[in-house]
Amino acid sequence: MFDTKVALIVRHDLAIWQRLNVVAFLASGVASAAPEMMGEPYIDAHGNRYGNMLGQPMLIFEADLNGLQSAHRKGLERELTLIPYVHAMFSTGHDHANREVFLAEDADNLDLVGLALRGPKKAVDKAIKGLALHK
Repeated sequence: MFDTKVALIVRHDLAIWQRLNVVAFLASGVASAAPEMMGEPYIDAHGNRYGNMLGQPMLIFEADLNGLQSAHRKGLERELTLIPYVHAMFSTGHDHANREVFLAEDADNLDLVGLALRGPKKAVDKAIKGLALHK
């Protein structure tokens, strides 16, 4: 049905509220990077109109830092769309500050707490190989 796959990876040692926060931001990044994935608005039986959501399923995985960094490296090698979330972003309060703390990270050793990957199914599968679905 879909030629592409979306995988969201969240670090397993985060508090539940942090995991949910990271997944929400990663999903918004996927929507922004691939607006063609957006489904149609919802309309209920009374004709009330609601917002639209992504029309493609997203699988959520969990990993430790090494697993996230490995998926990141493989995603770069395969030229997948990547949306990162680093630990320092928890200490900021707005998008501009997020970009500043991200830029300050060591690009070869990102302190990732979340990562979204989107691309051809086989390429995404290779990037996330060995990771477990979130429990």
